[in-house]
Amino acid sequence: MIEARRLTKRYGEKIAVDGVDFTVRPGAVTGFLGPNGAGKSTTMRMVIGLDAPTSGTVTVNGRRYAKHTAPLHEVGVLLEARSIHPGRSAFDHLMALAYTHGISRVRVNEVIEMTGLQSVARRRAGAFSLGMGQRLGIAAALLGDPQTVMLDEPVNGLDPEGVQWIRNLLTGLAAEGRTVFVSSHLMSEMALVADHLIVVGRGRVLADTTVQELVRQVGGDTVVVASADPARLRGVLTGPGVQVAGQPGAERLSVTGLSAREVGLRAAEHGIALFELGARTISLEEAFMELTRDAVEYHGASTPVRAA
Repeated sequence: MIEARRLTKRYGEKIAVDGVDFTVRPGAVTGFLGPNGAGKSTTMRMVIGLDAPTSGTVTVNGRRYAKHTAPLHEVGVLLEARSIHPGRSAFDHLMALAYTHGISRVRVNEVIEMTGLQSVARRRAGAFSLGMGQRLGIAAALLGDPQTVMLDEPVNGLDPEGVQWIRNLLTGLAAEGRTVFVSSHLMSEMALVADHLIVVGRGRVLADTTVQELVRQVGGDTVVVASADPARLRGVLTGPGVQVAGQPGAERLSVTGLSAREVGLRAAEHGIALFELGARTISLEEAFMELTRDAVEYHGASTPVRAA
């Protein structure tokens, strides 16, 4: 379990993490989401003591990371997969870590096999592709068979088979009762694997909830309905708690606050023929974009930049 209480980190005038509170519980995959600059990496670095909090606390399994006598057995971490001596082989890198905790060569071979590194285990890590470097970083995170696993962008550089592998790995670890804390910018992957979400923006927690609840709270279910008389249908549907949107003159309307069944019944009661009626649930990506709209720190140009 990871617990943060009023966790804050300042760099001069810049507040990277601003009094965040959250709990990452065992037995679930918790996704850690936020725009660039939201404070995700800084928070993860504070979890394992690479950055010291300005104020507040963060603990792993009830203790600060530095207080654990065998931290590799408590929490396995992937923050920067390329932070490996380029002249050292994958096997030697893992063995060097294993020596610090009395971990056996057998376990090193187990995680090499688990992460699909058998054929390259004796090659120098500096020659690895981004995807193979990610696999080696994950192998290091799993080396101590930890109860808590924290991974920052673990699917970077992985091919489709690798993405499916990491998806199964995360859900499998959670099914074993472990605490799994994962940051990612791939909303489609988070929608598939995350049981819980912590969303941050500008250093603050914006949501601490499930995927389904976030989608419901931010966007709800939208009913798409088309009719030959959209103006009349709009009048029939409009009411307290109901929003009806559509372009003037267009047959299709988007309705929130009513189910597809309720829309159909109201139309039938007033003799309005419908050409189309269906419910559309917004995606996690759409919900995330809406939730973090005012918390995005770095914006791209809205129009292409022309060459001089």
